[in-house]
Amino acid sequence: MSDLLHSAEAAVKIAKKAGADDAWAAVSRNRSVSHSFRDGKLESVEESTSRGLGISIYADGRYSSHSTTDLRDDRLESFITEAVALTRALQPDPFRKIPDPSLFADRPDVELERLDPALAGVSADDRLGWCRELDARVHADERVISATSGVFSGESEGASASSNGFRGEWDGGYLGYSATATVREGEDKRPEGSYFAYGRFLDSLPTPTEVAAEALKRTLDRLGSTKGPTRKATMVVDQQAAVSLLSRLMGPASAASIQQGRSFWAGKAGEKLFSKRLTVVDDPLIPRGVASRHFDSEGISAKKIPLIEAGVVRNYYVDTYYGRKLDLAPTTGSASNRIVTLGDKSLEQLLRAVGKGIYVTTWLGGNSDATTGDFSLGLRGHLIENGKVGAPISEMNVTGNLAELFSRLVMLGNDPYPYSSLRAPSMVFEDVDFSGA
Repeated sequence: MSDLLHSAEAAVKIAKKAGADDAWAAVSRNRSVSHSFRDGKLESVEESTSRGLGISIYADGRYSSHSTTDLRDDRLESFITEAVALTRALQPDPFRKIPDPSLFADRPDVELERLDPALAGVSADDRLGWCRELDARVHADERVISATSGVFSGESEGASASSNGFRGEWDGGYLGYSATATVREGEDKRPEGSYFAYGRFLDSLPTPTEVAAEALKRTLDRLGSTKGPTRKATMVVDQQAAVSLLSRLMGPASAASIQQGRSFWAGKAGEKLFSKRLTVVDDPLIPRGVASRHFDSEGISAKKIPLIEAGVVRNYYVDTYYGRKLDLAPTTGSASNRIVTLGDKSLEQLLRAVGKGIYVTTWLGGNSDATTGDFSLGLRGHLIENGKVGAPISEMNVTGNLAELFSRLVMLGNDPYPYSSLRAPSMVFEDVDFSGA
């Protein structure tokens, strides 16, 4: 048994001794390191290490949650004892109950490879060397007037225990590179572009030089940008921008949002809400996946969950609390790796098939209403001319409704974005409203 699991079990025992009916404790240890370089010089080094405990108390039909970073035995006992006393003073909530142990059953044991052993061997000199590589490549064009590069990483481990039999442990790690460049254009324009890559294993990442080269390319692609047109057009969304767009779509797909009246997904289970080309599965069991896990924060054993199948809503994210309120069976309370079924064309082939339209590379602010699905987003990107990426454009918005937009999804690429827990490819939408010049 690890020291963290031992601490979690000890916290549960203290809570029970203090009079709690049930308790759930989680203890974690985290470390993060980041190096930032600006124009050939080390700008900052940040390192943080933390250890903390969170505990949920169930007492006399009442519930509360508490956290502390002081894990000394004497302080922890008084902290938890006081937490139990405070819980008894709250209003009862009949829907707050510790998760049923049946949800802990059939926990998978597949090796998820969440922690790269090579991370422990990464030295400060390695990080500085990578920063210099990033900096040198992103400054490769004489028009660059400023650039920032960085190397960031983190490692974590934790354990949870409950009064009704749950025991679980986890660990994980990541490392990434980033670069941002600004170039001079004329007297007053300063186009900017950036790129980053991160993952659990070093050998799955591009080199720092490749990351910096992509950041510089994206910056130079902005030269000559003009205000885009007002028109209804076909929209091609770059894989990275597609992640953001799909995140807005999926955000309200939870029992919590539905119960609180903040979701356009409400009452749509079993209905065809989107294009038949859209299929999304939540899969927590992908080796090296950014959000892979054996169980969620309530101990619910991990399994694949179909969310959207050929446009039909199949499941919501349902935790035990809001599941009781809505009389829905729990699935999981939070997203893991969300995987979009791919199309069969590259981005270049999608552009050729579209011929003329708007290619979106970045969203620039805006908002979307979780209750209605209505949205208005700023963007920058390029015109699509003769099936190729054309002139850069900016200072324009796209407006509409997310459900309606995704009902007009007509093609998907074969290029899932690899640096996110949501693996979305490039996407093509018809009849989209743009406002600009």
